[in-house]
Amino acid sequence: MNLSIKGLECKEKPIKRATYRDAGVDIDAGNALVQKIAPMAKATDRSGCMSGLGGFGALFDVKAAGFKDPVLVAATDGVGTKLRLAIDTGLFDTVGVDLVAMCVNDLVVQGAEPLFFLDYLATGALEVDAAARVIAGIADGCQQAGCALIGGETAEMPGMYGDGDFDLAGFSVGAVERDQVLTGATITPGDVVLGLASNGLHSNGFSLVRRVVADGNLDWNDPAPFAPKRSLGEALLDPTRIYVKSCLGAIALKNAQTGLSAIKGLAHITGGGLSENIPRILPKGQRAVLDATFWDLPDVFAWLRDAGNIADEELARTFNCGIGMVVITTPEDADGVIKALNKGGERVSKIGVIDVAPDNSTDTIVENTGTAWRG
Repeated sequence: MNLSIKGLECKEKPIKRATYRDAGVDIDAGNALVQKIAPMAKATDRSGCMSGLGGFGALFDVKAAGFKDPVLVAATDGVGTKLRLAIDTGLFDTVGVDLVAMCVNDLVVQGAEPLFFLDYLATGALEVDAAARVIAGIADGCQQAGCALIGGETAEMPGMYGDGDFDLAGFSVGAVERDQVLTGATITPGDVVLGLASNGLHSNGFSLVRRVVADGNLDWNDPAPFAPKRSLGEALLDPTRIYVKSCLGAIALKNAQTGLSAIKGLAHITGGGLSENIPRILPKGQRAVLDATFWDLPDVFAWLRDAGNIADEELARTFNCGIGMVVITTPEDADGVIKALNKGGERVSKIGVIDVAPDNSTDTIVENTGTAWRG
């Protein structure tokens, strides 16, 4: 339409049509990602799965998974600032395993079998290939744990994240028969503490790790001081070990007198390290007394200790120090439990005993660190 004002002809300006893509959200990229990850999710199918990706919600049949009177157990977590290291190095392939591990290892400590997993990935601008690598790691972790990747959310939120940044969270549900829940309530003084070897740092303490690296003027591409054939970034990104299948196998062992599981309690050694996690499963008035000479401190922790001038006590309350899962059992059942865990692929050490704690408290004491960690 043309307008004429006092002999001057004016033309209307064309209307610019706004699109979601112009605002920073690419629906086509999201659809492309779904197409890439659908086969990965399908590969994690297990008994109980009732639907694939793409619905508003995912269905799961607990009865079809083999449970008769189940209690559901839920856990959610992230990978902390280890994600910053993955972003800075562009090494995205294993943080998905970390994400699954942090959730499913928390489920198995209560005797639960992980059934399914959902992920949440949020970013400013979706990079399909990078996101697919992350989710491939999630699918890998689900297969290691025997749970199904049944859904998730990929949120593209321009203005919320810097270029290349993203955040990652996970949620998992497991089930355990009502009469088989592990609570630690039957733990008594004299019980044996077993330690399952970790796969390095797992996913805790990375804010301190990054501080030590920065203070040492190191680059992620430098040779790792504790593993010179690998880059520092690659070595620090070793994924969290998933203990689900080996621990479920050992939980199935029965104590001859009680008929209950030969395992009285499990503790996943995450944030808070050895010192803070074991007391979470101990009855009041008991403590775990660990002897650091009974297992080897991996080189990555020795390097952190020296490079950061970290005290032994701080090391034990920040990192797993080589023990990713703790198992508590009776002296009579210890050898059978160790055999079952070895069969499941774990390296197991007897690392201590349960003792009486003063003042009705709970605690963990790590003895002989000077000899074992600094000798």
